[in-house]
Amino acid sequence: MLFRNVRIFDGDSPSLATGDVLIDGATIAGVSSNPVGEDPSRETVVIDGGNRVLMPGMSDAHVHLVGNANSYVDMVAGTESHIALNGLAEAKNMLHRGFTAVRDMAGDTGSIKSVIDRGLFEGPRIYPSQAAISQTGGHGDFGFVYESPTALGGNQSRAEEIGFMRVADGPDRVLAAVREQLKKGASQIKVMVGGGAASMYDPLYTVQYTDPELRAAVHAAADYGTYVATHVYNVTGIRRAVDAGVKSIEHGHLADEETIALLAEKDVWLSMQPFALGDHHYPDPDRAGKDREICTGTDNVYTWARRHGVKTAWGTDLLLEPQLAPRQSEMAARLGDHYSNVEALRMLTSGNAELFRLAGERDPYRQAEFGVVAEGAWADLLLVDGNPLDDLGLLADPGKHLSVIVKNGVVVKNIL
Repeated sequence: MLFRNVRIFDGDSPSLATGDVLIDGATIAGVSSNPVGEDPSRETVVIDGGNRVLMPGMSDAHVHLVGNANSYVDMVAGTESHIALNGLAEAKNMLHRGFTAVRDMAGDTGSIKSVIDRGLFEGPRIYPSQAAISQTGGHGDFGFVYESPTALGGNQSRAEEIGFMRVADGPDRVLAAVREQLKKGASQIKVMVGGGAASMYDPLYTVQYTDPELRAAVHAAADYGTYVATHVYNVTGIRRAVDAGVKSIEHGHLADEETIALLAEKDVWLSMQPFALGDHHYPDPDRAGKDREICTGTDNVYTWARRHGVKTAWGTDLLLEPQLAPRQSEMAARLGDHYSNVEALRMLTSGNAELFRLAGERDPYRQAEFGVVAEGAWADLLLVDGNPLDDLGLLADPGKHLSVIVKNGVVVKNIL
């Protein structure tokens, strides 16, 4: 496949290059400022870009495929096949929004990933965490108060039964929970280290998991060559996670500037979401209040992260409201409220990809790079009708502005 007459954003450079891009199989065979000739011995699909911008496929560092695709009622009352098939359908939707890779941060996505990787259904590359790991009464404990916790002999909650969460207390059970997710194909591990808006029992100030429990998780993940990412908003939880060796802080909206500076000092990633009121809706005033508090921290944390040079990834964390799933594209464009357009585009492409590669030998796509337009990289590409370096808002309407989407060297959309 040959893209001609395109302006190229390579995933890093602040300016566009004009040239041709040749794809051979699943990878990019060459990027040239001179016209690339066709091989007469091989059939070649030629796409004339008409001076549009060719850029790497985007990635989302914090999705919940099954959580995003299913409502609360689906998750509680639906069969596991119903939940999984909704997740598979949403994976296709994400790809058609231009997201060619995602890091799934809680949910049983192994089968969805397998179907996509075998080319049987359209969807992005998936970096699965499998079940997120939580203490009793923590952010991932969705058992009801009248039920005994598993640590005291009770049954698993529905969230555990469907592989969305795993409740584990004490270093030994945390070790087992981490190893269970790795056994199921996790490329990285997700641990809950503080309170959250979606959960019922844990105020945002709570700190979850003791030092020995957290270190057990980090040790078990490191033995498999990968890392731990932690859900946490508050200062104490972030600092405890960093001390334990965690490599990625998910959220962090209630941090102070000194703690954000610490992330830069310790080379820890901040996997942030540009949350605003309306991204999530909660039926009770307690959780709605927690959501409002989280959103107040967005501007400050982005400002401090830029000031101190923190490695920052971008994600969405949309959950349990399938009708809001297209907001993923709006939230990508919203990065322009906090960063320059080129900084935002780097984060959406090569920046997120750098975080994903922390999975090391657990990286399921380590044979080539993604998030860049470069020789040898995976052929995951978007042809944009317009220049996102000038107008990041183009990404908010992928149906209109993404003319061609290629993933793994295969055209999944072409409206030219």
